[in-house]
Amino acid sequence: MSRSIRSMLALALVCLAGCVDIPEGIHAVEHVDMRRYLGTWYEIARLENHFEKGLEQVSASYSLNEDGSIRVLNRGYEPESNAWHDAEGEAYPVEGAQKGRLKVTFFWPFYGAYNIIFLDDKDYQYSVVAGPDRSWLWILARTPTMDANLLHTLLEKTKALGFDTDSLVYPRQNPGIPVS
Repeated sequence: MSRSIRSMLALALVCLAGCVDIPEGIHAVEHVDMRRYLGTWYEIARLENHFEKGLEQVSASYSLNEDGSIRVLNRGYEPESNAWHDAEGEAYPVEGAQKGRLKVTFFWPFYGAYNIIFLDDKDYQYSVVAGPDRSWLWILARTPTMDANLLHTLLEKTKALGFDTDSLVYPRQNPGIPVS
């Protein structure tokens, strides 16, 4: 194998490994009962990203696969095209990491980081998820809306960790749009 091909493969492996990192100075929650985490979560806020741009009524549903991996179904409504968009993937625990760290793939062999940094560990009613760096953030809830005081508290906590909370997008969760 030529030196340039080996170098490109090494660079690709480094990039792929880096996609499941956790932002420096941030820790995932230590205890997550994944069976309680399963089910539907609604997106309350996010830092905008290319694959969700313009989507409203965004949700993520998690279920257990027979092999122990987690099935991920992300769904969002695009008003401009009057269409629903689904993305199906799988999540796996990050080997040797805290329970609140998963790697998610929608296009194997590429993985993204899913780091649960805040969680309602009593009732599992809210979750805050970071990607591999501070440009990825989601605030999720079990219901399409969140108590304003709770949201304010989560925004303050994430801002203190260095996330750009002023740039968050709050997708509409409009129950009047027919689910098809």
